[in-house]
Amino acid sequence: MNFLKISKVGTNKQIAVIELNRPEARNAFNTQMATEVLEALQSISKSDARVVVLSSTNSKAFCSGADLKERNGMTEEEWKAQHKLFEEMFYAIADLPQPVIAAVDGFALAGGFEIVLNCDFIVAANTATFGLPEVTRGIMPGGGGTRLLPKRVGVHIAKEWVCTGRMVSAEEADKAGLFNRFTTSEKLLEVAYELAEMLAKNAPIAVQNCKKAVDSLFGMEDEQAREEELVFYNHCVNTEDRLEGVLAFVEKRTPQFVGK
Repeated sequence: MNFLKISKVGTNKQIAVIELNRPEARNAFNTQMATEVLEALQSISKSDARVVVLSSTNSKAFCSGADLKERNGMTEEEWKAQHKLFEEMFYAIADLPQPVIAAVDGFALAGGFEIVLNCDFIVAANTATFGLPEVTRGIMPGGGGTRLLPKRVGVHIAKEWVCTGRMVSAEEADKAGLFNRFTTSEKLLEVAYELAEMLAKNAPIAVQNCKKAVDSLFGMEDEQAREEELVFYNHCVNTEDRLEGVLAFVEKRTPQFVGK
């Protein structure tokens, strides 16, 4: 059984869509599902897709985290081996060359919330619920929760959410600045695809280097960051797309970027 639905949408079919599809378990990821996500991302990284939208087939749950039923009874060695796979899945999302948009409705809890945090952009419905309840189970987030959440909502708010383990409504999360777009459940994918189209129409080499630059330079000492920023900039200079962008501006037309 496959726990994902994968398709391409958009004007030029340049938007890859991954839908989590394990509704009977609120999209809790087990070993098989994590493997499928990892393999899908590895394939997309080498494809001509310019943007990825990660969503759910079930409006009641984006992802409720790791499947604790599968984990029950695991040996320590099996638990650690499985978590290594989960780490690879989280990092594959964050490290994907293409930008990733999480389109979130329903519950995004524990590792499910961490999947969201490893994405570049978050589009959420007002019916979504977020939470990192690991402390209520004697553990802590291990897929980016404590590392990535403070970058989005601030240290003080992140500490509260992580250390209390409480559920956070979409309205509260929006006020904290978690999202790029906030909409209704009915318009969630429409809004996510609109953002994806905005990204996909731009020069892919430039977009990918912008993503890498922001991730790499955030928090870096300014003197070093200035030097590193120019490294990313120079990756874009000697490209056909840069020449096309200038020519299209002069000719007053829409540029046709090819990713070269």
